[in-house]
Amino acid sequence: MIKLSKKYLMHVIKLGVGLFPEETRKKMRQNLWLFNLYSRSLQKSGLFYGFPSPEKLQKMYIKTIARQSAEIEEICASDGSNEKANCLIALSGQPKNDLLSINNALENTGVQGVYLCGDDTLVVRLLTQLHGSSNKFVGVITDLLGEAVSLPLIILRGGDVLHPLAVNVFNHYLKRDNAARIFYCDIDSLSDSGKRHQAEFFPAWNPDLQLTTGYVRTGVFLQGAGTIKGFAHFASENQGLSSIALWLADRYFEDNNVVVKHIPLCLLHQSHNGLMHWHKELAKLNRDEFIVTKGMGLSVATLDWHKNSQPLVTLVIPTKNGKELVKTCISSILSKTSYENFEIVLIDNNSDDQDALVYFDELQRSEPKVTVLSYPYEFNYSAINNFAVRHAKGEIIGLINNDIEVVSATWLSDMVGHTIRPDIGCVGAKLLYPDTRIQHAGVVLGYGGGAGHAHKYFPRYHTGYLNRLAATHNFSAVTAACLLVKKEDYETVGGLNEKQLSVAFNDVDFCLRILALGRRNLFCAEAELFHYESISRGADDTLEKRQRFERELNYLQQTWADIINDDPAYNSNLTLRFENFSIKD
Repeated sequence: MIKLSKKYLMHVIKLGVGLFPEETRKKMRQNLWLFNLYSRSLQKSGLFYGFPSPEKLQKMYIKTIARQSAEIEEICASDGSNEKANCLIALSGQPKNDLLSINNALENTGVQGVYLCGDDTLVVRLLTQLHGSSNKFVGVITDLLGEAVSLPLIILRGGDVLHPLAVNVFNHYLKRDNAARIFYCDIDSLSDSGKRHQAEFFPAWNPDLQLTTGYVRTGVFLQGAGTIKGFAHFASENQGLSSIALWLADRYFEDNNVVVKHIPLCLLHQSHNGLMHWHKELAKLNRDEFIVTKGMGLSVATLDWHKNSQPLVTLVIPTKNGKELVKTCISSILSKTSYENFEIVLIDNNSDDQDALVYFDELQRSEPKVTVLSYPYEFNYSAINNFAVRHAKGEIIGLINNDIEVVSATWLSDMVGHTIRPDIGCVGAKLLYPDTRIQHAGVVLGYGGGAGHAHKYFPRYHTGYLNRLAATHNFSAVTAACLLVKKEDYETVGGLNEKQLSVAFNDVDFCLRILALGRRNLFCAEAELFHYESISRGADDTLEKRQRFERELNYLQQTWADIINDDPAYNSNLTLRFENFSIKD
């Protein structure tokens, strides 16, 4: 008798469920017990987010290498120049890895000189060993402080190997954007047999991801004497494999206007991971703006921002009927939220259920934090929220769906701490389905031609791609199911778009207009809430609703075509077919 694996069996069941009529599947989803059983089984089988197997992922990456190789050759052929750069290596203390990087840099035709940074005894031993072995200059990091630095500098960690044409590609991007002082590239790993694998495809410069994970830790290209000497001074006082990541994190405070550019090509290969205890490393900066606490695992730091500030927050909750949903939502906010300085504005949009109306009246009379307002017009999500904000007393606005339930007691204080930062715009939360799978952890533009939720259906405990599910960091947009923003910013951009986006994509459009103010939007990984998605409004299952959705999608695509085609919070090497950060096939 053939024994079927759980994964294969669940794959068959999943295909079978897809054959049921939509009405039947809708009823099945409404049965919470059945829904949870099915979801848990999918999770255990490994089918819950459809991520490719390691074997398939490697095949996809081989195709990516071929595409990138052709692009790199085209760049070098069109440029025609043979630019030079110096190379600085942060030593790992492991002779095999350090010598691998040093010898690779000395053999690279684009590298003119090699500088070493690390333990003094180790540096002296390596300099003695290398003396006379190459016609290239080999020095120490302090040499950069006294020289008139005329060449750019590539920085890598011991054990890392440069792509043979990396210097040419870096210089090509430098010519395209001479205002930038710092560039970084995507990276991958080398197996013992020399096979490239485990690519890390980074977003464009993401300051908060740098603060929480130190994701840019190698493969950095600096230009300009001031920038190079600034790094050399920092690294000479903060030696170690984390020096690059720490210096970049420190730029947020010391030079927030510095231009950092990302090159979506793998120009550096790691022979070992060199993992950092990032929360311990980040604490070395000793900044007053936040407190570093241990995050999820070794690679993620949790930052508590401005915990002593307690501005008034107005939480706006629109509803039509939905007594049980609203009751769960408001009760959980009132009973589970540790942050105390908030008010709730409940907007009743033509409720006609008597039980709901009685409950709303009781809320108004019995809960001093709750105000109930009537919006007696046709449903328009944007207009309803704009109406409520005009009545809000808080300096921070919270847009909250009526199908939200609080999970973490500190959700509001965590989000407020970020919202009051002057450079932060919209702050979104980690939202969970009832079975604790991820419903929202940031919005990526381009999914399905419009927008979608990053890491959708991943399990709650997962750290996500490059720790992006566990780390608080920047996205171009977040969902308004739970979104905080300064009231001043809300009013500056004119609120949500009432005319073109009455139902769908109004939050995405709003976030992108906030982004245009020079703010950064942010996903707050520590703020966790349940979201019983769109239960109260229902699905877009009529011709009129589908036509309205198409109009709103077209508006989004036409208005924000550039960012949909190339979301800076994503990477062009990753797929837009699925919300799982798989490699583009």
